[in-house]
Amino acid sequence: MNELSKSALLDEPEDAFEEYLLFNLVYCSQVSPGIEQADVDAIIATARRFNPILGITGILVFGGGVFFQWIEGPKSKVLELVSRIEADSRHEKMAILSSDEEIRERIFPTWDMELVDTKDIQEVLQDALETAHDEKSIAALQLLLDQLEKTP
Repeated sequence: MNELSKSALLDEPEDAFEEYLLFNLVYCSQVSPGIEQADVDAIIATARRFNPILGITGILVFGGGVFFQWIEGPKSKVLELVSRIEADSRHEKMAILSSDEEIRERIFPTWDMELVDTKDIQEVLQDALETAHDEKSIAALQLLLDQLEKTP
């Protein structure tokens, strides 16, 4: 076997590893004064247009003047998106709640960005839990559901 073939074989597992490495980030922020439903609809329309190109999926929950978003995809693309969100005048007091990079399945594999009303979030998370296969995703979803049940 020549050096080029050996090099290609050695590189293959690392490349395959990179394909399955998934970054997720969860944040919440307060909506800026004067922002209306049409503004939120514009956020979703933009996300649906660009997220598939970037390999980003997730959910955006909006209610009570608060955005709560789960974003998953390639780390560099998620971090670029979060930087744009932080600079977006429609958001105030943004707080990163969690972030993680690991080999796992997507929790929202077919959602380029779904807007979920706060009253429906428990049902959405329960559906995601029922279709999740890996232990970390199941644990994360169960934790979120447990926290929702404790919230009045």
